[in-house]
Amino acid sequence: MRILKLTSAVEKSLLHARLERDREAESIAARIIADVRKRGNAALFAYTNQFDSIDLRREGVWVTLQEMRAARSKVSSDFLRAVRQAARNIRRVAEKQLPRAWTIEVEPGVKISQRVSPIESVGCYIPGGNFALVSTLLMTAIPAQIVGVSKIVAVCPHPNDALLAAADFLGITKIARIGGAHAIAALAYGTKSIDRVEKICGPGNRFVTAAKQLVSSDCAIDLPAGPTEAIVLAAKGNPKWVAADLLAQAEHAPDAGSFLVTPSMKLARAVQEEVQSQLSHLPPNNPAHQSMRKTGAILLAPSLEAACVFCNRFAPEHLSLPDDPAALLGKITAAGTIFLGPWGAQPLGDYVSGSNHVLPTGGWAHKRGGLSAADFVKCISVQTISNKGFLRLADAAESLAESEGLLAHRNAVRIRR
Repeated sequence: MRILKLTSAVEKSLLHARLERDREAESIAARIIADVRKRGNAALFAYTNQFDSIDLRREGVWVTLQEMRAARSKVSSDFLRAVRQAARNIRRVAEKQLPRAWTIEVEPGVKISQRVSPIESVGCYIPGGNFALVSTLLMTAIPAQIVGVSKIVAVCPHPNDALLAAADFLGITKIARIGGAHAIAALAYGTKSIDRVEKICGPGNRFVTAAKQLVSSDCAIDLPAGPTEAIVLAAKGNPKWVAADLLAQAEHAPDAGSFLVTPSMKLARAVQEEVQSQLSHLPPNNPAHQSMRKTGAILLAPSLEAACVFCNRFAPEHLSLPDDPAALLGKITAAGTIFLGPWGAQPLGDYVSGSNHVLPTGGWAHKRGGLSAADFVKCISVQTISNKGFLRLADAAESLAESEGLLAHRNAVRIRR
């Protein structure tokens, strides 16, 4: 893991590299989406065979209920207990996040209300490379269930027993064996085998993330949640724990970005040594070996203040503040999720704390937070205006309509006098 001085040139290079990767992925995803829209199942089946070595004609697009029930009998009781605990915490957080109905009388005779209605259908994208991410099924499906989404489908190219058992536990009965940009296209536009959905949620690689953004004008999406990003910001701390958190996120993918940002050369060198030591205990095919070599870095900042400025510009998906968190938290304005204190191991948030792990990447934490129950509802405004309320509003409405040259607007008010 490299140690680099955090200069303006280094910062610019890091941000530019992220942008270039996004542009390349967008070009490839666009071609795949256009092909699926044109050829439907034929393209979907071909890409699934090409990228995931799955023959959907032989294996079937959809996992059967019998497969799900059988999977539940194959997993351990410890696993099922973990799923129950995680699900309970995710539900508790989602229930707190849910927007509420309300009514306010803004003027006598003028009432504005908010109705909260669930989206009709949601597609949950579950990454499934070497292992299907059970936790992502929980993080996406449970908030949708809390708000009452009537149709929840999941897609995962390699749904294993753990994922199928969790789906059976949640009551999710529709899981398709597809992934990648072609799965996003199928969910957004539909094919003979896949019905289109109103919204797509869930994280994925850079091609999945690019595909979600490309279809977003036709199908709602949650947020860009692409290759994992993690920053630990500290001047001191336990180097073993810091290294472990960085490696935990680095093993998601070869292009995951894990960074320590610190003004302390002592901590930088200690963490560098620990990363190498802990890497040696991971299997050679673990993606952390590649991501730490190519993407990850230890950034030596001139001060904690400068470190905070960089973190806000980068807007990481995960940010850990193990040292002096109370003082540093107030300086942070952009991050997907923040872990405070030395005991906030990042994998706790990935799995069981209850906070959602579908988080903004690529700088999107400047603009929004992570997935929540609010992403699965429509807040519909209702206006109740009496004759008394009409008379109180009419003059102002006519005046504003005239200022915009919209005479029919003015007339729709004036004709009621």
